[in-house]
Amino acid sequence: MSFLNSVHNQSKKFETPFDHWELNKPLTEEQINEIVKADIVNPAEHNLNYDGTRAIDGGEGKFREGISDGGKALKFRCFINKDNSNEFPGLTKLINELQSKETCKKISNLIKKDLSNAYVRLEVICDRKGFWLKPHCDIKEKLMSCLLFVNKFNESEELGTDFYDDNLKKIKTLPYRDNYGYFFSSGANTWHGMEKKDIIKERRCLQVNYVNFKTDWKVD
Repeated sequence: MSFLNSVHNQSKKFETPFDHWELNKPLTEEQINEIVKADIVNPAEHNLNYDGTRAIDGGEGKFREGISDGGKALKFRCFINKDNSNEFPGLTKLINELQSKETCKKISNLIKKDLSNAYVRLEVICDRKGFWLKPHCDIKEKLMSCLLFVNKFNESEELGTDFYDDNLKKIKTLPYRDNYGYFFSSGANTWHGMEKKDIIKERRCLQVNYVNFKTDWKVD
């Protein structure tokens, strides 16, 4: 249980600009390999430019509330569901770990939210040259927001997520280190994004959420 072990033994809490935890080595090698090899369409090959959201093809947040597969942006996004889980056995193990009572209880206690009726949602992310993400707070349906970094191409550590205060002043940048990441409880003051930076090849991540809408993965 690599993720839970990281939470227990290799995590650190920070309170500025809002409560969040940084995680070291939350992923197994099997999971990392699946994240690296996941086939995700390059927007540049479809003459699309990043617009400061993750839904560059029109599936912006207001259309995606409560939609487990990402809505209109599906072809540029890779969500792990029961239909494709056989392609991602390692990430399916991670989902099962997140579904477990032990993991749910630990995260619930940290973020002070009841996850007993939640669902798990995992998305493999591959950001390319030109990507940026405007400061935002996640939709209320996300009970826990988590991003785990996979940096296999020696990309700059500056490619991590930027955290902001209530005045949208950048307070810190999470380091984009291999097998590193963070989580927090989404709320009205959890401003985060990624300013325009130089991505040489790609920025691979795994987005992990506990959500209050239905996915294929109900917690135990």
